[in-house]
Amino acid sequence: MMMSVVPELAQDFLDACKRKGILATTAESCTGGQIIALLTDIPGASKMVDCGFVTYSNDAKQTMLGVSPATLDAHGAVSAQTAREMAEGALANSKANIALAVTGIAGPDGGTEEKPVGLVFFAVAVKGQPTRVEKREFEDNGRDHIRNETVRTALVMGISALG
Repeated sequence: MMMSVVPELAQDFLDACKRKGILATTAESCTGGQIIALLTDIPGASKMVDCGFVTYSNDAKQTMLGVSPATLDAHGAVSAQTAREMAEGALANSKANIALAVTGIAGPDGGTEEKPVGLVFFAVAVKGQPTRVEKREFEDNGRDHIRNETVRTALVMGISALG
C-alpha cells in the first residue's frame, strides 16, 4: 500500500520534468518497477516519461544498463558504484535526460552485517551534470515499508535534482 504522499511526489517530479522540457527514466532493482508504475499512473505522463528498466538480476543490470561485471564483482549489486552505473546506463540507453536508480535489500531475506535489510543506494543522473549518489538505511519494518520509503526518497531526490 503506497503512502498517500507518494502520488503527490510523483506528480511533483513529472511537473518538474515538464517545466524543464525533459524526459525521465528509471532503473529499478529492489522496487521492482514501483517508481515507473507510479509515474505512469498519472494521466499525461507519456509526455515526461521515456521508459523504465526493471533490472532485478545482475545479468539484467549488465545486459540492459551496461553495469560492469567488475563493479558487481568488486562492490556487489547493492552498492553506490552499481547505483551510479545503473543511473548512467539508463540515461545512455534511453532518450531521457534524468534517470532515477535504486538498488537495495528490501528483505525479509538477503541482508548481511555489512549490508543489512533496509540498505538502499540511490543515484540520480541528469545529462550534463555529475551523478548524485546517496545511501540510506531504512528501518526494517517489512518489505513494503522499505520499498515505499525507497520510492519516496528516489522521487524527492529527482525533484531536488531538477531544482
